[in-house]
Amino acid sequence: MDLIKPELGLIFWTALTFFVLLFILRKFAWKPILGAVSDREEGIRTALAAAEDAKREMENLQADNERILKEARVEREAMLKEARELKDKMIADAKEEAQVQAGKMIEQAQAAIESEKKSAMAELKSHVAGLSVEIAEKVVRAELSNKDKQLKLVEDMLGEAKLN
Repeated sequence: MDLIKPELGLIFWTALTFFVLLFILRKFAWKPILGAVSDREEGIRTALAAAEDAKREMENLQADNERILKEARVEREAMLKEARELKDKMIADAKEEAQVQAGKMIEQAQAAIESEKKSAMAELKSHVAGLSVEIAEKVVRAELSNKDKQLKLVEDMLGEAKLN
């Protein structure tokens, strides 16, 4: 096999062209390229820092949301408990008021019954007294029509009467 032998002139001109190109690039293009790379690197760093800040902010917001949710749950439970207690108190008060009203109504009914009973007893006594007087009057007339019967009646009554 035939090895390729590089020629010395070609190597020289290639090296000279490379170094001239390197010098021109360094003089005119290297700083803007490095500046653009540096700017891009700084932009990436800034974006990463902003993303990290946004992540922390999201974590803070999420923690705040969880805290607010917990507070809302606690407040809701407190409100429900208060509502239950208020309901129970209202029911107990209503029951107590109903019992008081029922007691008053029973007392009024008993008083009315007692009053009616006394009125009926008084009326009955009045009728009985009237009937007794009528019967006694008739008996006395019948008894007093006969003189012997009158004397016997007076004697019996005197015998029954107790002297103090």
